[in-house]
Amino acid sequence: MPYSDLDLAVISLVVFAYCLLSRRLARTAVSGPLVFVALGLILGPSNLGWLRISVDSELLRRLAEITLGLVLFTDAAALDWPVLRKNARLPLRLLLIGLPLSIFVGFAVAHLMLPQLGIVEAALLAVVLAPTDAALGQAVTTNPEVPEAIREDLNVESGLNDGICVPLLLCLLGIAAGHVDQINSPKDALLNFSHLLVSELGIGLGIGACVGILGCWLRDLAQNRQWIAADWRPLITVALALSSYTLAQTLEGSGFIACFIAGLLYGIRSSKELKEDEMVASLSMGDMLALLTWVLFGSAMVPDALNNITFANITYGVLSLTLVRIVPVAIATGGIGLDNWTKLFVGWFGPRGLASIVFVVMVVDAAIPNSQTILTTTTITILLSVIAHGITANWLSIYYGRWERNHTS
Repeated sequence: MPYSDLDLAVISLVVFAYCLLSRRLARTAVSGPLVFVALGLILGPSNLGWLRISVDSELLRRLAEITLGLVLFTDAAALDWPVLRKNARLPLRLLLIGLPLSIFVGFAVAHLMLPQLGIVEAALLAVVLAPTDAALGQAVTTNPEVPEAIREDLNVESGLNDGICVPLLLCLLGIAAGHVDQINSPKDALLNFSHLLVSELGIGLGIGACVGILGCWLRDLAQNRQWIAADWRPLITVALALSSYTLAQTLEGSGFIACFIAGLLYGIRSSKELKEDEMVASLSMGDMLALLTWVLFGSAMVPDALNNITFANITYGVLSLTLVRIVPVAIATGGIGLDNWTKLFVGWFGPRGLASIVFVVMVVDAAIPNSQTILTTTTITILLSVIAHGITANWLSIYYGRWERNHTS
């Protein structure tokens, strides 16, 4: 169903209302995503009908994609490389060991609990739900009660794991929707896979590298000659992020990979002080677009999932937030001196959010046979995460921070 000006008006008013109450709500267990999902559900077609966005709506797809592209750029650009080089052990283990293990365990659980899914579809579900969301965990990563090293580790993990998952997701989507019946030999399969790598990944990497390097060079040139007005400086990162995404998409590459690579190169070539000045607008815009996505998630995806929900979907969602996340984290962090409470804390705060929403919309667009099962399971898992992580973030952070201080003093 096409969207209308009324949809945009309602969403804009919801954002305005939340801005007025944001500081007060930040002190409670009610997170921003939880508020916006609930409002989307109330205002959506299943209740008041003021929002008429469907799962296959062009507005939902485009908004979610642009939001993720901007978030990928800003997360990669915001990395504090000097701090990361000094404390890289935990985030590297979470990304290089924990993330692949989470995908593998998620695949195994999906294969057992959702037998209607084929092997590739079960792998798709595992990849869709592998990335964690920094926005949902913001109450943890900004809470001074939590040790700074743990906060930085969780920030780095959530900032990079969605970008790492994009190539794998694209490869699996290419296999699932790539007309397997037309692949008659290993040579055909290799050619098909090679075409995917060149067209999606290669173009995305190339565009991202060009935009990141050239954009920083031109920024430095203009800055040295004092051509940049102070009030226009914050728009630089927004322009670079949108440019990398749209150029890559226009050339039939991956806009997400382009944004991620451009953000990484921008962050490497920029000082911390410069990034703080230039990323104000992109961070604020990313936050706003993310909240809009949560409204559409509650309006379109949650009612659809509730109409198709099964016990297996709920069970997989619970396991995805516990077993599938916590066990790989415990394995990945073994032998580096972390106590069991820290491993459990890091394992629990792996909320699922924006990246999973965008990934599952891509799966639906690909029209693979069991996309409805993947959509329902993903939506239920995200909804459970919004509720569970939103409610527990503040008080668990306080409890863990006090426990850590008492045992290290």
